[in-house]
Amino acid sequence: MAFQILLNIFIALIWAFLQNSYTGVDFLVGYVIGIFILFVLRRFLQFDFYFRRVWAFIKLTLLFFKELIMANIDVIKIVLSPKLDIQPGIIEVPTKLETEWELTLLASLISLTPGTLSMDFSDDNKYIYIHSIHVPDKEEMIRQIHNTFERAILEVTK
Repeated sequence: MAFQILLNIFIALIWAFLQNSYTGVDFLVGYVIGIFILFVLRRFLQFDFYFRRVWAFIKLTLLFFKELIMANIDVIKIVLSPKLDIQPGIIEVPTKLETEWELTLLASLISLTPGTLSMDFSDDNKYIYIHSIHVPDKEEMIRQIHNTFERAILEVTK
């Protein structure tokens, strides 16, 4: 992946030199042309296109901000409701993530969203324990974590 990024930057520099213009716009045009060239070459050289991971990271970031906004709205509803009708709970969520970096990222994303807190991992790192301020359906919350954060993390890392 690092080689592809360096190659893309090299293509962008060559483009700027050939244009005899050293502005940021020409470098950006060359970078986009480099992305296209690497995308075409991936079929012939049998390598994984690096921009797929960059796009997956952008999607993960946007997903986090969406979940952050939705969680803030949920917590505001709970705080502003006249009657405190919540069901707090601790949930054991099985995870497919393997590396410590993936698990740490999942725990951080969960803890950064209001109303949830990552408490601990099981000894074999197959389960993460999460405390939530309102858990009407544990299975739905587990499905939501698998379909959002865990899937997005796997797209970035695999």
